[in-house]
Amino acid sequence: MSDKMSKEDMVKEAVEEAKAKAAEEAREDKAPEDEAAGAESADNEAAEGSGADEASEKNAGETETDDTVTDGSEETADSSEEAAKSEKKKIFGKKNKKDKKDEKIDELTDRLTRQMAEFDNFRKRTEKEKVQMYEIGAKDIIEKILPVVDNFERGLTSVPEEEKSSPFAEGMEKIYKQLMTTLEGIGVKPIEAVGQEFDPEFHNAVMHVEDEELGDNIIAEEFQKGYMYRDSVVRHSMVKVAN
Repeated sequence: MSDKMSKEDMVKEAVEEAKAKAAEEAREDKAPEDEAAGAESADNEAAEGSGADEASEKNAGETETDDTVTDGSEETADSSEEAAKSEKKKIFGKKNKKDKKDEKIDELTDRLTRQMAEFDNFRKRTEKEKVQMYEIGAKDIIEKILPVVDNFERGLTSVPEEEKSSPFAEGMEKIYKQLMTTLEGIGVKPIEAVGQEFDPEFHNAVMHVEDEELGDNIIAEEFQKGYMYRDSVVRHSMVKVAN
């Protein structure tokens, strides 16, 4: 029993010594850790101070960077807008390739337009030629009728004064007036001659006479009447010119 107690005491003593030794070692280890902790705390405070300065500088830098980014984004937006406009010009400025059907339609439309223009020119040319042919034909007929008119006038002038009131003479006079009215209605009119100045465009001088009572190049007498159809001469007046 005593041996057993002595062993327990010995174990307890050994445990106590071990605890005391561990506590002493712990105290010795804690002293440098406190010093290190104090140094680390001082370093942390210094680091926090420098961190605050760096944060303020960083904020200022970020502000400048934001301004730069903003300016850059505006420039990018402007360049993007210009690029969009340029691309739009290319798209709308460039002729789209037409379909074969559209090309055929355009070709037929152009051909139809040309044919219509040619037909219009042909119509105008035909109408002009028709008018010219009509005038030529009318002038030819009038030239053939004028000798009949001349004979009427000669026959009426040859009627004696005492017979002008006869039914025959009056009938001839009425027919002559009707004929002249008809010719005047289609544009035929006599050319004035006696007392007018000689004009080779309308008159044909077949005789010359000296007459002091008349001026130079004045028509003294008309041998045959001249006639015009509208604006063209059908027959020149045959006249005698004075001086």
